[in-house]
Amino acid sequence: MDQQAHPAAERLLPVALLTLSGGLQDTYTYLRRGRVFANAQTGNIVLLGQSLFDGNWGRAGRYLLPVLAFALGVAAAEWLRVRLPHWQRRVLLWEIFLLFLVGFIPHSLDHLANALVSFSCAMQVQAFRKIGGFPFASTMCIGNLRGGMESLCAFLRTGDRQERRKARLYFLVILLFALGAELGSLAVELLDLPAIWLSCALLTLDVWLLARA
Repeated sequence: MDQQAHPAAERLLPVALLTLSGGLQDTYTYLRRGRVFANAQTGNIVLLGQSLFDGNWGRAGRYLLPVLAFALGVAAAEWLRVRLPHWQRRVLLWEIFLLFLVGFIPHSLDHLANALVSFSCAMQVQAFRKIGGFPFASTMCIGNLRGGMESLCAFLRTGDRQERRKARLYFLVILLFALGAELGSLAVELLDLPAIWLSCALLTLDVWLLARA
């Protein structure tokens, strides 16, 4: 199926930029902001539970804040969706603005930086949920891995080309996320805290692509 038959936000190039940015953000917060996962909150919830069980309230707060910020980011994206036109572009503009601010936040305020990244990530994952008509996530991999393997098994069983196409898209997204993570690793070594601005650059290009569609 031709990618151009789908809305601009579901096409491969905009999705690729979102996914590269998602991988970069996760690496950035883990390597430079206190080993916190800003995008996939499962790890934070596990560590939060462990911290609460150990009675380590300070560490618990470090993991609770990004979880709450993520939840608020989803709510913010929904608010934009029901009230404003071109809401997906507006989500990206807010994300760019917040991530740009993160690049100025010192290590002493890593909690704030992680919360802002988690909030931004949640807005993105809520606003961009399909690639080529199929559900996907641009900031985490477990759902994409499950979907890719499910489609691959379906293709091997039935020979359905649609399932083969779906599997290719999912595995491509996973590869792009990994490339974004590697890009983030290199960026933080070279730029330190302002490395997150590379994510802003990717998202700015995405805004341009959506505006032209």
